[in-house]
Amino acid sequence: MGKSLVEMAADIIQSQSLSKNMSTDEITYALQNTFKTLTLLQAEELMISSGQEGGLPGEGGATKKVNISPEKSIQKNKIICLECGEGFRMLSPKHLRSHELTGREYRTKYGLSLRQPLCAKSLSERRKKAGKARGLPENLKKSIAERKNKKTTTAPKKKAAAKKTTAKAKK
Repeated sequence: MGKSLVEMAADIIQSQSLSKNMSTDEITYALQNTFKTLTLLQAEELMISSGQEGGLPGEGGATKKVNISPEKSIQKNKIICLECGEGFRMLSPKHLRSHELTGREYRTKYGLSLRQPLCAKSLSERRKKAGKARGLPENLKKSIAERKNKKTTTAPKKKAAAKKTTAKAKK
């Protein structure tokens, strides 16, 4: 697996500091700028690889549109809001309300499945594992089986009651 942006920025600044005397403040400033530049380059690379062009996240006004495909906005450690371009671990209802959207409206607007979690893939996996550890799949199967049994036992009673009312109506 490749290096993270923080690791790459640290390596670049470390190399610079070895060839040039830099104060602590200069190193901090250079590290922040290098990280910001790498982040923008990564976002631009994502847009180019998705076949879209346009502005980068972080540029323009607060109501800009992000040019990234909905499928690529859901990444391993973050999800990029397609309304504002910010990255989050999950798109909360509070954040979506700031765009005057609900989760359902957001998914529909961007063509995502209504069952698609609006969170990073790593968070979704962690929740899935936790649910399995608590026995949710087995409990869900039991609950579904119980509902089916209730429907089959109550259905004949409803049909019999319906027959009695139609018989009374014919008399």
